[in-house]
Amino acid sequence: MIIYSFLVTLSNFIYIQYNYNSYINTNHKFGDTTIKEGVTMNEGLMVLIRGVIGFFTLLIFTRVLGKQQVSQLTFFDYVVGITIGSTASSLTTDLTSRAWPHWVGLITWTVLCLILQLITIKSKIAEEFLDGEPTIIITNGKILEKSMKKFRYTIGDLLAQLRDKGIFDVNDVAYAILEKDGQLSILKKTESDPVTPKDLNIKTSTACIDYDVIYDGCIVQNNLIIINRNERWLMNKLKKQNITDVSEVFLAIYNKTSGLHIDLYNDHINQTKK
Repeated sequence: MIIYSFLVTLSNFIYIQYNYNSYINTNHKFGDTTIKEGVTMNEGLMVLIRGVIGFFTLLIFTRVLGKQQVSQLTFFDYVVGITIGSTASSLTTDLTSRAWPHWVGLITWTVLCLILQLITIKSKIAEEFLDGEPTIIITNGKILEKSMKKFRYTIGDLLAQLRDKGIFDVNDVAYAILEKDGQLSILKKTESDPVTPKDLNIKTSTACIDYDVIYDGCIVQNNLIIINRNERWLMNKLKKQNITDVSEVFLAIYNKTSGLHIDLYNDHINQTKK
């Protein structure tokens, strides 16, 4: 949501600035004495100040509304992002109006969005009404045309999203569900699933998450504490690989199963000449 609103703000900033300059040039051409030639330093400074304030206002409000990737936005989130971004860009560049009405607009939209978010958390009916609900598109390899027509979902869209999931045969699909954000979730038929170690009764080690202990040449102390290690242990590991300084390390990741993986800035990869 933050990235999306910022891009909307930037595009609207360019649009409003273009119209503002055109307005100045037009009035200057016809001899309007109320507008001085060019953009004065005071106006530029005002745009700078309001731009900084508008940027951090937008940052705070989008953080309050929560994090979402662009691909996860529902249509309602998409409209809200456009409105908030447009209001913030007007706050920055529309010098013909006072700033406080724009802030009132931003606060109003943010508060209303928060209220709707709370309502959708408490009420399943409200959530389905505002965000929609997942819909089954394929059942046991059979495409449900009525469900596709209901959401104006084309065959081209379906086939493209199946290919994106690595599926090129509809018969391999047990269920395909069109999610609220337009993404397609796939459940393959059991006979089409790849063989796993569990199917072959092969014992595997426990899966563990990675912790970056060195990031861009700097030690991440918090992660060392989480994995119950210290800086002395880390330096000993580096010395065993002839690394004398942490600044030589681009990334170091620790995994309880596989141990410490180190990637250097200078990896000294031998490139074979053809």
